[in-house]
Amino acid sequence: MSKDIAIFLDKIKLPLALIAILWFIKAVDYLFDLHLKNLGIYPRDFAGLAGIFTSPFIHSNWDHLYSNTMPILVLTSIMTLFYRKVAVSAYFTIMVGTGLLVWLFARESYHIGASGMVYGLVSFVFWTGVFKKNIKSVILGLIIVTLYSGLFTNIFPNVEERISWESHMFGGLIGLFTAFIFKNVVEDDEKEYHQSPWQYDDGPRQYFLPGDVFEKTKRQRYLEYLEAERLRIEAERIRREENNYL
Repeated sequence: MSKDIAIFLDKIKLPLALIAILWFIKAVDYLFDLHLKNLGIYPRDFAGLAGIFTSPFIHSNWDHLYSNTMPILVLTSIMTLFYRKVAVSAYFTIMVGTGLLVWLFARESYHIGASGMVYGLVSFVFWTGVFKKNIKSVILGLIIVTLYSGLFTNIFPNVEERISWESHMFGGLIGLFTAFIFKNVVEDDEKEYHQSPWQYDDGPRQYFLPGDVFEKTKRQRYLEYLEAERLRIEAERIRREENNYL
């Protein structure tokens, strides 16, 4: 294994550990027939509140887990690599917020799986690009839209009965909310985007326009323009006269 690959794997060790935990839980559930779906969110039942924290780790079958594995790995890796300062806080905000809304408003059934987190993280990365508007965030947002635009159809109630479209919809909404509340957190590699190119270490901040430009009337700005033109013409006349004497 090359040094670069080893460094990269070390940086995403937490996402890899999360995937390992998901597969381990499913293997234990399968081998011992534990029926862990009962640890999901059951709306408006106080016993089902615990599912807010456990449901993302429970999957109904291997196909369900397989379909969530790569999106979770990709999205949590993006969070770890590019939004390190908010990764953990954003993850738990999305998990708790999505789970709480599902508990309050979803159908009375066990809601399990990490798909709510998938939609929440997709929404977070996309809307972070919209809110921050720096090059890194915009590119990541575009990548996410390209990879997961097909998920949009699964946030409506016309999908299969066994699919928790509520988790998808609420995950997307909480992802947007989370991106908004963390939009002003500046990552280390984003500091260059938050420093004005017109500000120098040895001088005051410079601006494209004078600070009082919007406080003046249209007539005042026009008179200033005429005065500037008069001074320019006068300076040009003096320069020509000086050249004639040489």
